[in-house]
Amino acid sequence: MEKKYEELKTRLLEINDINAATAVLGWDQSTYMPPGGAAARGRQLSTLGRLSHEKFTDPAIGHLLDDLTPWAESLPYDSDEASLIRVTRRNYEKAIKVPPMLLAAMYAHGAATYQKWTKARPENDFAGIQDDLAQTLDYSRQIADCFPGYDHIADPLIDFADQGMKAASVRQLFAELREQLVPLVQAITAQPLADDSCLHESYPEDEQLAFGREIITAYGFDFARGRQDKTHHPFMTKFSLGDVRITTRVQENNLNEALFSTLHEAGHAMYEMGINPAYEGTPLAEGTSSGVHESQSRLWENLVGRSRPFWNHYYPKLQAAFPDQLENVPQETFYQAINKVFRSLIRTDADEVTYNLHVMIRFDLELALLEGTLEIKDLPEAWNSRYESDLGIRPSSDVNGVLQDVHWYGGLIGGAFQGYTLGNIMSALFFDQAVQAHPDIPAQIELGEFGILHGWLKENIYQYDAKYTANELIERITGEPLTIDPYIRYLYAKFGDLYELPA
Repeated sequence: MEKKYEELKTRLLEINDINAATAVLGWDQSTYMPPGGAAARGRQLSTLGRLSHEKFTDPAIGHLLDDLTPWAESLPYDSDEASLIRVTRRNYEKAIKVPPMLLAAMYAHGAATYQKWTKARPENDFAGIQDDLAQTLDYSRQIADCFPGYDHIADPLIDFADQGMKAASVRQLFAELREQLVPLVQAITAQPLADDSCLHESYPEDEQLAFGREIITAYGFDFARGRQDKTHHPFMTKFSLGDVRITTRVQENNLNEALFSTLHEAGHAMYEMGINPAYEGTPLAEGTSSGVHESQSRLWENLVGRSRPFWNHYYPKLQAAFPDQLENVPQETFYQAINKVFRSLIRTDADEVTYNLHVMIRFDLELALLEGTLEIKDLPEAWNSRYESDLGIRPSSDVNGVLQDVHWYGGLIGGAFQGYTLGNIMSALFFDQAVQAHPDIPAQIELGEFGILHGWLKENIYQYDAKYTANELIERITGEPLTIDPYIRYLYAKFGDLYELPA
């Protein structure tokens, strides 16, 4: 069995190398590739995606898993060997249901559509990409139909990203959250808006990037194993546990943009950097769920990076970096500015209180598209109407509407957005558990020290990566199923204090 186990790992490592090469090409397309390379890049990504899929669905891997599964079941559930075989079998049984040519066509289409989106968005040209999005929807339905027996056509797509979640369970969770959020949004937005003009002075790009790098280095981002570049839509990607990259975009008249996207993506990267090195090149190092991953980016961005203790330490440093812009701005004014709650159009710029409403709109529209109750041609109007009814604000163009998120223009429609809200919920849950274990964490943050928090996260979350499902991980840490309670307590405590709301 040990020999067969090593053979399985060897095959998985080869597949991982192909996937890493694919990731390098994807990162390059999003950062440095000239537009003229788009057609060839789509072909290259399609070829590598097909090769990876063919190798992973090779019957030889199925035979190895068949032979190894009884042995794995005789081992402790928590053992690395049993976990690798369990996770690989789960992934294999999903992969063999998807035809290689469908996957290759989908990869090529996604790469081409992404390139068109980078042009269509600034030109406010939804019509120019509408047919491509319709094809994306068709591919999404075809992928879902590879998994018959679902309760809702979105279920297989949601399960890819957040195993065990279904459209019905996400809808129920979102309904519970919405019931708590709407009154909070209404109470806050009934008050005068916070003054955030201090964030919209002229902040030179190089100085913004340098300040962000200083913070994430203190967080624990290892620049010997990572780097940062600029892109249209910030993201994190991993080529190996020793090469984890983040991107950001910079606006010189918006300090929020680069700073908080840097903290966000660094949270993703630190998760990857904290994975057990023994899992390198195997499915155990390929992510627990989108929700767990997002919990780490939102934890470092919001629960740490937008907290009062954090800025008690870093605001004097920020003033020193930008004296002309901030020297006469009180810290409390700045703190209110970065936590301003308002009805906005852009998800990535949304505050903590309204953010999940943005996600819920996208999730509902995805379900409607997949169900066939909404057509692609009607998507812009449906989007705009939902923003008007849910947030009281209507996009004046598709740039700030249906074209704003890259997800549908580079991947599938379905399964992409629910992880953001699941991550918000989990971020508060995990931070709460960390502080219970180490009550001095807030005081450490106020000193600019993050080692205790980072260490707890590595010990309890990062090192395991895909060894446990999200539900298993939450049960291990809290002893209970996922709940919105810590997240709601966090929001009401922070913003109740900030906006002097009645208890």
